[in-house]
Amino acid sequence: MHDLIIKGARIVDGTGSPAYTADLGVADGRIAEIGQLTQPARRTVDADGLVLAPGIVDVHTHYDAQLTWDPTASPSTALGVTTVVMGNCGFSIAPCPPERRDLVARNLSEVEGMSLASLRSGIDWQFERFGEYLDLVQSKAPHVNVAAFVGHSTVRSAVMGEAASERRASLNELEAMRRLVADSLAAGAVGFASSHSENHNGYGGVPMPSRMADEAEIRTLVGVLGEAGRGIYQMTAGPNTSVAFLESLGRDNRRPVIFSSVFQNDTFPDRGPGQLRDCAAAGTRGVEVYGQTSCQPLTMEFTLANAYPLSSLDVWDDLRGADTATLMRSFASADFRQRFRATLGTPKKGKLFYGNWARVQVGAAGTPARARLEGRSIADIAAEQGADPVDAFFDLAVAEELATLFSAQLINADEAQLEPMLKHANGVIALSDAGAHLSFLCDAGYGLHLLGRWVRDRGAFTLEEAVRQLTSKPADIYRIPGRGRIAVGGHADLMLFDPARIAPSPRPRRVPDLPGGDSRMVRDPIGMHGTWVNGVAVHDGRDYTRPAAGPGQVLRSFNA
Repeated sequence: MHDLIIKGARIVDGTGSPAYTADLGVADGRIAEIGQLTQPARRTVDADGLVLAPGIVDVHTHYDAQLTWDPTASPSTALGVTTVVMGNCGFSIAPCPPERRDLVARNLSEVEGMSLASLRSGIDWQFERFGEYLDLVQSKAPHVNVAAFVGHSTVRSAVMGEAASERRASLNELEAMRRLVADSLAAGAVGFASSHSENHNGYGGVPMPSRMADEAEIRTLVGVLGEAGRGIYQMTAGPNTSVAFLESLGRDNRRPVIFSSVFQNDTFPDRGPGQLRDCAAAGTRGVEVYGQTSCQPLTMEFTLANAYPLSSLDVWDDLRGADTATLMRSFASADFRQRFRATLGTPKKGKLFYGNWARVQVGAAGTPARARLEGRSIADIAAEQGADPVDAFFDLAVAEELATLFSAQLINADEAQLEPMLKHANGVIALSDAGAHLSFLCDAGYGLHLLGRWVRDRGAFTLEEAVRQLTSKPADIYRIPGRGRIAVGGHADLMLFDPARIAPSPRPRRVPDLPGGDSRMVRDPIGMHGTWVNGVAVHDGRDYTRPAAGPGQVLRSFNA
């Protein structure tokens, strides 16, 4: 007897092949049979023409901390995700000796926009080595399959402590890092991840440790992958990181290289397409280089009391850690505003905000008297006032004592320019950042956005191709075996949805469910009817099913 039969589904198998209608039977966590099934099952779901597809393989998440207290991996499992890759950008939480735990948590709180109190009270630190961390995650019975990078910043912190954000490593320190990476890879890491992004700052505004690494350090640590003959290198690029450099790492070590982030950017319109062209050229020379793209605008909500999208601007350097009174004095100052204008007037690659005030809206006023401004752009408000947008922006924030909630579409807003980037063979649609930036955004529903906006509304992708982009393509690039396809004998990682309705909720909502009661932003599914991981339902389209034991597996074996 099958454990589950889903009857009358429109099956989209993840390979790009045409959809077909059939029943699907599941036994012992795997797809046992596809066809016209008449036998009984312990549970039967009538799909009635709904689409049954492989679960989404989300290759850019930051669930490293959350999974130690929340095995549901919410909200991703609600949004059709069945496999996550975490530790991206080099921000794993292992390996970590006890004396470095608070340092790692402090840096994580800043770079990933998370409550430090929640991290301090929530992370279960029953590990030191990377393999022990994977054991811990598996012991939590996760509701999602998990692959994890070992992180450069974490390895650096483990070896160098506070000095990791201050200087280059000595030869002895570099050798200690190399040993930690090798140990982590042997224990089951999917690869090694790093960052040189100027947006990545740690606690108190210090650079995240990997930003202090020179080329020799990067080559040495990526070389561990070459020596092992396995593993992916993931790099969040800085403004001066070239595809040619990444190609050289891939060529020298015979390993795939994946970098973040390839965005549509009005200020630098040729940068993203040019990066993907360079990736394709590397492919002609036998080197795999891919750029991670996003199918939705990067939208962040923030107040000027904690303005993450602006924090990488040079003019913000003196404000790190400042109290509210100091911030308000600065924002009211004509000198600060002039320096802010000058910064926007000389845009730099890799920054999040370039001064497009038409895409900065008042999400929620801080006082009832200004509620009429909600939903209006700063450009519109400034025009009404006959004011400069910079003045209108700071005047409003100061008048409301920094309580005004702003919503900014930072990049990726021009869909016509974005479309060819999403379709590029060397692009990987990802960048949910699920588990991070909890105070500012929730992009965990990117897969549902692709299926709704880009398939149904725009007709830019066939349903079959969009599903492939979310499932078998990332699984293959990341060398994850047995995931991302519907086939007899394969793992029963599945999502069931209505293609006429599928979408993430238009705006995130705040839920106070972090350790200690702090809140985070989540999105809800629209048009989802179920998510199954290894044959077990983890979400029914309305709520988490909370099985007695989470069915997810920590993945430790990958294709070469």
